Amino acid sequence: MLNKKYRFHSRGGVRYVYKHGKTVRSPKASLVFADNAKGFTRIAVVVSKKVEKTAVGRNRIRRRIYEALRVNFEDIPKGRDYIFVVFSREMIRLPFDELEKTLGKLIEESKVCYNK
Repeated sequence: MLNKKYRFHSRGGVRYVYKHGKTVRSPKASLVFADNAKGFTRIAVVVSKKVEKTAVGRNRIRRRIYEALRVNFEDIPKGRDYIFVVFSREMIRLPFDELEKTLGKLIEESKVCYNK
């Protein structure tokens, strides 16, 4: 799990990212990102009940994504807010290395999108 400092603590920050951020999509998830003035990265993971009905399944997906991000945290650009929105149930069974690749591709696309 990520350090508490690097997670969102209120809905206000999440609302701001949804309203002012840009979105990058893949077949299994999307990434909404925006700059922040805090000087460090904040990350949230959203898994809808439409993806997985049980809280156990949703939390499992969320924990796997947080762990993949924690392991590769040095590669994530600093000073930005990220919200990963999962819309594929396959994320629960996806091998960990493929999960890391999927998230890495989203982050790389956000870098390209940011520089435009």
